[in-house]
Amino acid sequence: MMSTTMPTPIYALYEEDFGLSVFVITIVFAAFAVGVLGALLAFGRWSDSFGRRPMLLAGLFFGLNSAVVFLFADSLATLLIGRILSGISAGIFVGTATVTLIELVPEIWRDRAPAIATAANIGGLGLGPLIAGILVEYFPLPTRLVFLVDIALLLVAAVAVFLTPETVDVSHPARPRMQRLSIPSSVRGEFIRASIGGFAGFAVLGLFNAVSPGFISAVLDIDNHAVTGFVVFVVFASSATAQIVVRGLDPSAAQRTGCLILVAGVVLLGLSLIIKSLPVLLASAVICGIGQGITFSYGMTTITSALPTDRRAEVTSTFFVVLYIAISVPVVGAGAAAASWGLLNAGVVFSLAVAGVAMIAFILLTIEQRRGRP
Repeated sequence: MMSTTMPTPIYALYEEDFGLSVFVITIVFAAFAVGVLGALLAFGRWSDSFGRRPMLLAGLFFGLNSAVVFLFADSLATLLIGRILSGISAGIFVGTATVTLIELVPEIWRDRAPAIATAANIGGLGLGPLIAGILVEYFPLPTRLVFLVDIALLLVAAVAVFLTPETVDVSHPARPRMQRLSIPSSVRGEFIRASIGGFAGFAVLGLFNAVSPGFISAVLDIDNHAVTGFVVFVVFASSATAQIVVRGLDPSAAQRTGCLILVAGVVLLGLSLIIKSLPVLLASAVICGIGQGITFSYGMTTITSALPTDRRAEVTSTFFVVLYIAISVPVVGAGAAAASWGLLNAGVVFSLAVAGVAMIAFILLTIEQRRGRP
């Protein structure tokens, strides 16, 4: 997962080297979601047929190909191809790796396995820009060294996966199938409310990933790629921490709280751009990450707890389709707005729009909670 976010601090360099606009950079970022969604739908259930280890190796294979494409990137087309390959890698890897970890951990840790998987996935997403930012800022070959390191780490991961025991009996493999998508009527209300809150949170993640390099350099006038990487790391680290630490709450109350935290975070984000303050931007990253982590984790809990086991995969896949649309489409809209209004105005408008979406989720959750009150 770290591999998928390593290009983030380099986007500003690609803008300069290839003459790209912020809008085009957001399209490059959004190409990742295309790969993820395609892989989730096409390969999401293949590990049950072919085994966990082959699919993990397949995910690493696509990741290696993505890193090689980025290593020799010389045009917009190669950047798009690299991001799509990276998305396919993540789409194959994230679900399979999570299930594998849960199946391999000792019984005494079994209850904590989902939290451990969350920390590994979200933590990896945060470490990518942090490490890449340091490499870009303080080491030579800023657009190349990151991907050489990425390739080395992926090869180490491939060896580790190869040595990992298989947890699926593939002696009589079932025929692989596409992942179905559905929203049963029994959870439609819960799904819609969770999706609106999750949409707001993932839209913020997309903004920090794709556009924060532009905010930091063009609006805050800070030309330091390590700072860019650190800001993105803070968002993901805060999300992972919230998902692990904030446990045992009533799901509806937790989602409402998460929505309000998101509103506070994006208001601070807009304020940080207006007053051109890095400390306020960092504070907004922390608060947005916490809000996103809570709305996502408790939204998922609300949806899955109301479903029979045999329907969970298709409904959670539908939920992830909504979330990956959220992480990509609004950001492209922000990029288009930046081309017309400038980064500052686009960032403020985006912040207000996300605050509005989060408040809609909060209101719907509050109405439902009051309906259910005896």
